Amino acid sequence: MQRWRGLEDIPQDWGRSVVTIGSYDGVHRGHQLIIGRAVERARELGVPSVIVTFDPHPSEVVRPGSHPPLLAPHHRRAELMAELGVDALLILPFTTEFSKLSPADFIAKVLVDRLHAKAVIEGPNFRFGHKAAGNVALLTELGATYDYTVEVIDLYVTGNAGGGQPFSSTLTRRLVAEGDVAGAAEILGRPHRVEGIVVRGAQRGRELGFPTANVETLPHTAIPADGVYAGWLEMDGESMPAAISVGTNPQFDGVDRTVEAYAIDRVDLDLYGLHVAVEFLAYVRGMLKFDSIDDLLVAMAADVKRAGELTAAYDRAR
Repeated sequence: MQRWRGLEDIPQDWGRSVVTIGSYDGVHRGHQLIIGRAVERARELGVPSVIVTFDPHPSEVVRPGSHPPLLAPHHRRAELMAELGVDALLILPFTTEFSKLSPADFIAKVLVDRLHAKAVIEGPNFRFGHKAAGNVALLTELGATYDYTVEVIDLYVTGNAGGGQPFSSTLTRRLVAEGDVAGAAEILGRPHRVEGIVVRGAQRGRELGFPTANVETLPHTAIPADGVYAGWLEMDGESMPAAISVGTNPQFDGVDRTVEAYAIDRVDLDLYGLHVAVEFLAYVRGMLKFDSIDDLLVAMAADVKRAGELTAAYDRAR
């Protein structure tokens, strides 16, 4: 998959293409429907498929300080998009100046002049241009002028997660924030994942016999509610079942929230300074302060056992 940052990166000889535009944070199952149809339509027409997205998130520019928690960083989104068969990804730097483009100018400058759109695939709630004034109706209307078609993909509704609401990144973020990582996974189509560098912490886990990777997560990461979770610790393509702790470590009067993952039965790991990923499968229990270290150790042993059972029972290929 080709990756471009800014309109100037698009090859000068770029021909017609099928385009879809959006933040696509998380590349959840609703996004997958839209992207999948864009890829399919591009193959029908014999042209490449292109996704247009933005960095930083538009809300941070329009309303500074309102940057939403992110379900996936751009490099992870690109990986997921490539797996869906996308031919090119265009990341547009979202600046104050760019935010002032009228919907008509946005279409002319991006879709027509540079990407030569032959077809555009979007969800029903797609908005674009200054103050999000553009919608699917305008996109379709201008398509007659600029010789592109528009196809709108209705998003399926979720099952148990969110009470039947449409797939959305907003709903997924809420479920993650509430600790409902199973519900979030239902929307994402895979377990929620956070990434970062392993840094040195207080090393209490090692002293207690459960050495953890203390992950310094990327800025604006959507981190689950405080608690203990079952999941996986991933490094260099290796995925290890893990018991994961999120919170301030109240047993030792901690202050800073951390994400720490214990790779079950792996006490030999030296991960300091390495980039790792942590995937959340299921909520195990809330974060507690125990009466004694012995009580904490009993709970930790039970957490590890439960995490091992849950990860062993999960079919990651489904």
